[in-house]
Parts: sequence; structure tokens; C-alpha cells
Amino acid sequence: MAFALTLGGFTFLMAVIWGGPLVELMRRMGLGKQIRIDGPSSHMAKTGTPAMGGILIVGSIVLLSILVNIVQLVQARDIAESVAIPLGVLIAYAILGAIDDYQGFRLRPGEGMPARVKIWFQLGIALIAAAALYWVVNSGHGYMAVPTVPVLIDIGIIYIPIATILITGTANAVNLTDGLDGLAGIISATAFIAYGIIAVWQDQQFLVTYCFITVGACFAFLWYNAKPAQMFMGDVGAQALGGSLGVVALMTNQWLILPIIALVPYATMASTTLQVLYFKSTGGKRLFKMAPLHHHFELLGWSETQIVQRWWLVAILSAMIGISLAII
Repeated sequence: MAFALTLGGFTFLMAVIWGGPLVELMRRMGLGKQIRIDGPSSHMAKTGTPAMGGILIVGSIVLLSILVNIVQLVQARDIAESVAIPLGVLIAYAILGAIDDYQGFRLRPGEGMPARVKIWFQLGIALIAAAALYWVVNSGHGYMAVPTVPVLIDIGIIYIPIATILITGTANAVNLTDGLDGLAGIISATAFIAYGIIAVWQDQQFLVTYCFITVGACFAFLWYNAKPAQMFMGDVGAQALGGSLGVVALMTNQWLILPIIALVPYATMASTTLQVLYFKSTGGKRLFKMAPLHHHFELLGWSETQIVQRWWLVAILSAMIGISLAII
């Protein structure tokens, strides 16, 4: 735990140092956010803000994880093999997110990659990760931890489609949460702290280290994403963090409580889904003033800072409940 916390602090310092030059580089390359005209009018002032800040997060996690695991590989091969799965998902979703972001700048301003195209790539990445978890990590078992049940339950091969949906869903949930200054970063960091604590309880050293490296990288991003944001996370960061979080939850076998620990992202995704379904079923009526959920509260008069701070309080409390359920 001490080693993981130290690495998290080092990741933060390293990322903060090169975050400033990254902001300037993105500005010079014209990688600025295009604000959708159907979004809150207050967000129009954010147009042009560098919007691939997730590079700061992903780059820091990848660099530190590789350096750490070069050392760990000599001592325990299984550690390096295990951490390769969340790291691989992080990189794969980051590449997909980067393509999505770039298309939003150049080919489809304000839109990015069509959702019907993106979902197939997301599912493909998640399916590969789910199969690796089932066959490599769990040796052909589909483990699931249930609160208050003292033993793991093996759900068999059905684990693979469930894990695929969970990884893809979490990637999209975090991505939808990335809509206000500071929101996605602080919510993601809180979830990774929760699973880092669960991994400590399970004595999964490699996962503890990975979680707190990720926390340090998220905190460094928040240094530049605090209102008024100097950079936005973009799909390159949000999809990567969400997909990786889903894998971490599966590796602890505590994936049933992921919607609790990641309550804010899952509620955000649910609000968007309900809005679309209600709109189609009622011929154009809206369940919320605007989706995702944080925009609904903006239109109710809450300030951006109020929403972020209150959502963070919810995230902390839900993470505490999730941890208690994991160790009960």
C-alpha cells in the first residue's frame, strides 16, 4: 500500500509537470472542443478549449505501469501478465477515443465517430478482454462475488458476454459523465480509490499499484481541468478510464457492486438512455430538461461548481458503501 501511494504521488508530480506543455501543444495543433448547439448555452464559452487532455492521463499510467512492471516481471511473472489486461484495455480504448476526438475536430465537428460504428469497436475490445479474464486470469471460471456470501460463485461461460457488456457500459458511462469541468476526473479517481482499497484487502499487489497510479494521473489532469478548465478529457481519456475501471472491477470479482461504486457514471448513462426511450415512446416529449443528468440540473439553476461538488459527495458515499459491501 505504501509503495502504491508513493507511486500515485510520483505520477501526479510527473504528469503535472508535462501537463502545461501538453496544453500549449494542443492549442497550437487546433485540438479545441467544438460545443454542440443543442447543449447548455453557458457552455459556448468553452469552445476551443483543448479537448484531448486524456492523453495526459493515459500517457502517465502507461509509462509508470510499464516501468514498475519491468521490475515486477523479474520477481513475479504473473503480476506483469495480470496488469497487462487493464493496461491493454486502457490503451485500446484510448486509441479508439483519440480517433473519435479527432473526427470531432476535423471530419464531423462537434459529433465525432458515429455511435453505431463506435459501439462495435468498443464491444470488440471488451470481448477480447473478457475472454482473457475468463481463460487466463480465472483459468476457465466465471467468478462473481456476492455481498454476504463467503465464497465466489462460478457463473461459467456466461461470464464472457456479461463482462463484455460491463466493460463497454462503464466506458460509455464515464464518457457521458465527462461534461463539466472536473467532473469525470474526480469521479473516476474516487472509483479507482475504492477498488484500490478492495484490492488491498484481497492482497492483489499489482492491482493496488495500478489503481493508485491511475488516481495520481487523474489528480494531475484535474490540476488543469478545474474550473475554468484549461483542457478537457475527451473520449481518449474518458473511454479509456471507464473501460479500465470495468476490467479492474472484474479482476477483483467485485463487479456486482460496480454500479454502486460508480453510481454517478451509471446514473448519468441511465438518464441518457431513459431520455432517448421516453422521447421516442411519447413522440417527442422529454423526461429530463436535458440529458445527461448533469445538464438537467444546470437548467434547473445549479451552477457547474455545485453539481461537481455534490456529485463528488455522492461518489464518495457510494464508494464507501461499495467498499463495505465488498468486505462484509
